[in-house]
Amino acid sequence: MSKPEGLSAYIAVTAAYWAFMLTDGALRMLVLLHFHTLGFSPVQLAYLFVLYEIAGMVTNLSAGWIAARFGLTSTLYAGLGLQVVALVVLAQLDPSWAITASVAFVMCVQGASGVAKDLAKMSSKSAVKLLAPTTGGGLFRWVAVLTGSKNAVKGVGFLLGAALLATLSFVAAIYAMAAVLAVILLAIIIFMPSGLPKGRKGAKFSEVFSKSANVNWLSAARVFLFGARDVWFVVGIPIYFYAVLSDGTEAGNRAAFFLIGTFMAVWIILYGVVQANTPKLLKATQRNEGALIADARKWAFLLLVVPVALTAAAVLSPEPQTWLTVTLVIGLLVFGALFAINSALHSYLILAFTQNERVTMDVGFYYMANAGGRLLGTVLSGLSYQVGGLPLVLGTASVMVALAALISGRLRSEGVAQTV
Repeated sequence: MSKPEGLSAYIAVTAAYWAFMLTDGALRMLVLLHFHTLGFSPVQLAYLFVLYEIAGMVTNLSAGWIAARFGLTSTLYAGLGLQVVALVVLAQLDPSWAITASVAFVMCVQGASGVAKDLAKMSSKSAVKLLAPTTGGGLFRWVAVLTGSKNAVKGVGFLLGAALLATLSFVAAIYAMAAVLAVILLAIIIFMPSGLPKGRKGAKFSEVFSKSANVNWLSAARVFLFGARDVWFVVGIPIYFYAVLSDGTEAGNRAAFFLIGTFMAVWIILYGVVQANTPKLLKATQRNEGALIADARKWAFLLLVVPVALTAAAVLSPEPQTWLTVTLVIGLLVFGALFAINSALHSYLILAFTQNERVTMDVGFYYMANAGGRLLGTVLSGLSYQVGGLPLVLGTASVMVALAALISGRLRSEGVAQTV
């Protein structure tokens, strides 16, 4: 296999990933707010995203093998193309359908979108392992920039989705995103440099299950880390803010959409900026691999402080109050910054733990765990908010962060494939 055209290939992969995540963020906000205004309950809203996460688990488990067998560019293009198809199909939703039919239809479309997202994600993250410089902390820097910039773009997507819903019809917004993504896909196909792996015929599906203890423990920690984020992020906090901000009128709904979309966008953008700068914050080039592995447990425990404090605040204020809303906004932004450091460490470690010849397998397995955490968080987000309101949502997040911290303590420096 020839060495890829490092920087140019990295830029092309990053551009493709940006384009996808812009539409992914916008679509999530469009679906959440649109169906909430149609009267869907928190649990029904959570159902809309369940198949998205289940599809992500299945896709990641198989996508690593598919990429190893057919090549990284094939899975990247497939992810972008499938997202275009999913958007076009979603635009066919008929408002006159019963809620059950609408939920089933959107679940299926979101499932296809989940497959698309994880094909694109696995391809992009695996490519970094092969493209990044092998000295001077290059791997940590390149994966942090890819992941951080992707999340900043997804944050813009949240704001875009809320803005489109407030200014255009649901269907017009969906078609506009599909058209833009289709043009970007065509450009990426034309300009993608050659040199990424083409695949190997002898790749076996059984290889996706890692024999590395570090990969398995890190994947388990990832389940609870992302479950802790999505348990408040998917349904609980957006619906709480909607209840606080909207007076039920059309104008009130529009204002609430913009404010919720702005907060979610700022949160994701902050998350992305901190992720991109995590190697600098941790002084990664000056520290050995063992110290960075130990950081995974330390930063998870620091993260735990935030949801515990917010849970206490929610318990003290069972009804929405201005001080609680302000506390939530500040606290969740702090959570986002600390979460970003944890996430960036994980994204680096999975690539450091794997070998070049099985990078797509291990990355696929790891992101299957990521999707499993998101699925767990999504289900618990709607369920916990409906059963126990904000205190139960935040309390559940606290428990999941604690589990992520404890599991991270099982990681060891032996057998790391690449040092910083």
